[in-house]
Amino acid sequence: MENTVDTVVKRTEVRAKSKIREYVESILWAVVLALIIRTCVVQSFKIPSGSMEETLVIGDCLLVNRFIYGIKVPFTDLRLPSLRDPKRGDVIVFKYPEDRSKDFIKRLIGVPGDEIRVRDKRVYVNGTLYQNPHEVHKDPQILPRELTQRDNFGPVRVPANAYFVMGDNRDNSHDSRFWGFVGNADVVGRAFIKYWSWDQDRWRVRWQRIGKVID
Repeated sequence: MENTVDTVVKRTEVRAKSKIREYVESILWAVVLALIIRTCVVQSFKIPSGSMEETLVIGDCLLVNRFIYGIKVPFTDLRLPSLRDPKRGDVIVFKYPEDRSKDFIKRLIGVPGDEIRVRDKRVYVNGTLYQNPHEVHKDPQILPRELTQRDNFGPVRVPANAYFVMGDNRDNSHDSRFWGFVGNADVVGRAFIKYWSWDQDRWRVRWQRIGKVID
């Protein structure tokens, strides 16, 4: 009788251990899958500043397509083949050149070989006025170049494997006008959709912004 009881107890213990092992393995696989998705497919970001208003506002949460420009091989500057190259008008996330521990988001204005010039707030690419329907100017003043490069800048030529970026909120954006180009190796991906938006000041959800494609 005792042997039978011992056998039942042992079987119960084995089943319990087996269940625990299944749970642990499931959690580990979920973590691995999440890491793969975050590293290679999409990643979420939250907007902390107003430099991209009104396209993106503080509290917007968005998804970034990491594989469209080619997945970066971890611990290297190498990338796997891309679906396409970054192009003018793309809203991109990248490593801030002066502190690569920080992620910035701006609109891509110039690709390799482009000549960029800013004259009295107007942006010219290769001598042609760059039309961006999303840009805003909240300061009516045009500041002289001797004071700041915000409103008058260049011309500069975008080098190979680099990009020139600007915020849509042109009068309140720390971008390529001030710290230079973004290297191709520092590009994280292209922002493509807003999945959440929280208005901290009014303490409410911005339902009208959720699900909006970023263009």
